[in-house]
Amino acid sequence: MNRPLEGLLVLEFCQFLAGPSAGLKLADLGARVIKIERPVKGDACRQLAIKDLYINDDSLLFHTINRNKESYAADLKNPEDLERVKALIGKADVMTHNFRPGVMEKIGLGYDSVKNINPAIVYGVVTGYGEEGPWAAKAGQDLLIQAVSGLTWLSGRADEGPVPFGLSCSDIMCGNHLAQGILAALIKRNRTGKAVLVEVSLLESTLDLQFEVLTTYFNDGGKLPGRSAVTGSGHAYLSAPYGIYATSDSFIALAMGDLNKISSAVSCDISDLYRRPENAFENRDRIMLRLKDVLAGRSTEEWLHILEQHGIWCSPVLNYRQTAEHPALEELELIQETRLPDGSSFKTTRSPVQLNGNILFSDKAAPLLGQDNESISEEFGI
Repeated sequence: MNRPLEGLLVLEFCQFLAGPSAGLKLADLGARVIKIERPVKGDACRQLAIKDLYINDDSLLFHTINRNKESYAADLKNPEDLERVKALIGKADVMTHNFRPGVMEKIGLGYDSVKNINPAIVYGVVTGYGEEGPWAAKAGQDLLIQAVSGLTWLSGRADEGPVPFGLSCSDIMCGNHLAQGILAALIKRNRTGKAVLVEVSLLESTLDLQFEVLTTYFNDGGKLPGRSAVTGSGHAYLSAPYGIYATSDSFIALAMGDLNKISSAVSCDISDLYRRPENAFENRDRIMLRLKDVLAGRSTEEWLHILEQHGIWCSPVLNYRQTAEHPALEELELIQETRLPDGSSFKTTRSPVQLNGNILFSDKAAPLLGQDNESISEEFGI
């Protein structure tokens, strides 16, 4: 199938996760994405490993984020290399970078300079905390962003300290926002023929991720979120029964629902705790503790059978192995094989987007550093 971004050229001057994850999304939608990497070491993510896992000398993390791209190695401090890169910029539709504020301006690749090279460029910038302000020069790293954004006070129990989210949610959300902004900017550029600047930051993306609870905070007299004292509570601002409960053999998740209906279905008397709707939050912990005691008495399968018969929103709690083996995942065809130049392969996820019923598979591996220098130089005459 023809993908919607086919024919678009994206130059990615990005490292680590946020910017490259946006590039991956654009590539899966059909764009041609060329990573501009420093010689010898390349994207620092090539050596940033999770669990010390590597494939062909590059980290598995790098392969995960940078499949379906090309690599052009260039030293931006070398005048000859810089001129070659500028020639590429002149032919590109989009360029992205995540250098600290001021770095690209020093080498003549800031937005205003690039507009002179390519007046119709979409120029995407990722920062940690914005281009200006007291934190502008501070390292934009995922855990640090979570720490200053308030996010770490939403998970865990009331008697625990701050709990960070167990994946790079700031980077991932920021990459999503960058891709979203670029797509919108391309539409505007196609209408006006003029360059568009797209700016996102890890901090803004992480705050936006919390927009519903931040709105609650702003309009609730500045009261801080109050986490439940019950293990498995799923949301600092939601009432009972919302959370995860241990059963006799595993765990079960209960979403929001009619407490009278739920308590009746599981034979748990909460009549002394739940007389008015507001009691669901006021007595949240006491209600959840009572449900916890009852739910521990039967298996997850038994409770699912009982609860689902009553139309109550519930789910088993699965681990990666159980999820990967579930028929629902097989039906979605979410897992794909990525082929490496040596003939080997590794499993990863595909684009979650489907277009006209077509799944966007791509088995092209992440490039070796500078792998495409010769073919790109020949194609573009640089």
